[in-house]
Amino acid sequence: MKKVLLLLLCGGLAGTSLAQKKSGNPVFPGWYADPEGVIFQKKYWIFPTYSAPYNQQIRMDAFSSPDLVNWTKHERIIDTSAVKWAKRAMWAPAVVEKKGKYYLFFGANDIQNDNEAGGIGVAVAGKPEGPYKDLIGKPLVDKIRNGAQPIDQYVFQDKDGKYYLIYGGWRHCNIARLSDDFTTLIPFEDGSTFKEITPQNYVEGPIMFIRNGKYYFMWSEGGWTGPNYSVAYAVADSPFGPFERVGKILQQDAKVATGAGHHSVIQVPGKDEWYIIYHRRPLGETDANHRVTCIDRMYFDENGKIKPVQITFEGVEARPLK
Repeated sequence: MKKVLLLLLCGGLAGTSLAQKKSGNPVFPGWYADPEGVIFQKKYWIFPTYSAPYNQQIRMDAFSSPDLVNWTKHERIIDTSAVKWAKRAMWAPAVVEKKGKYYLFFGANDIQNDNEAGGIGVAVAGKPEGPYKDLIGKPLVDKIRNGAQPIDQYVFQDKDGKYYLIYGGWRHCNIARLSDDFTTLIPFEDGSTFKEITPQNYVEGPIMFIRNGKYYFMWSEGGWTGPNYSVAYAVADSPFGPFERVGKILQQDAKVATGAGHHSVIQVPGKDEWYIIYHRRPLGETDANHRVTCIDRMYFDENGKIKPVQITFEGVEARPLK
């Protein structure tokens, strides 16, 4: 009898595991925001902000998955002990791989003027899960340029292989070219280092990707602490624009969650298959830092426009990488 019960129990647990074909939202527990989604080593990775009060926001965790459904947590991939100039508010990581090394760009200290120490830094590791160490011992961007607070950095690689840093808060967005080793910024031909590419209604959280030869520039609008936080986009023929706002594609649903924004996107390699990774605030939560990371599908229409995303509790189906 005991053997039968054990077999039934094991069969039931296996059945539950096999039946878990969707990720559910949030995709993993805990307060996490500003998620950077990327693919490394045939795995999906999410690098989010540890969503806590600024003075406690001194570390970062990462999460990896073979299929978007089952996630493994990698704790404390970096913290302020590895970045001597960072004291608090480490957030919005952007991670790229180059020649077997992994580079994590981050904002720290939430500087409000040029007299404060902080800004955008870069760390390096031999594995996606770290541990990451400060690459240059100081911020890569430590001043407010063109009105843009040095936060919310995104690293974009163009078709010619060049890397660019796209960043900015306070309703201004800059683009700057990165050196090959990511230790400095290279001036443009006109002598400038920072070019402003701010579109209408931009607030923060920029990302960029290429689809069918077009440059899609996306950002967050509204206030990050409120229910109106959302995502909009523009399209251009160059990473420098000009970018004319097309419209909003991600926002709250009163039946699901509020404050849906500060996102990234993942494209399945070789496929026109896209996922949007974003944070939102569960219904009933009023604490500004109570944000969770979610994933939903992102689709394009026949004209290349991004369709409005339906935020869900179910999330996405399992999608193993080959």
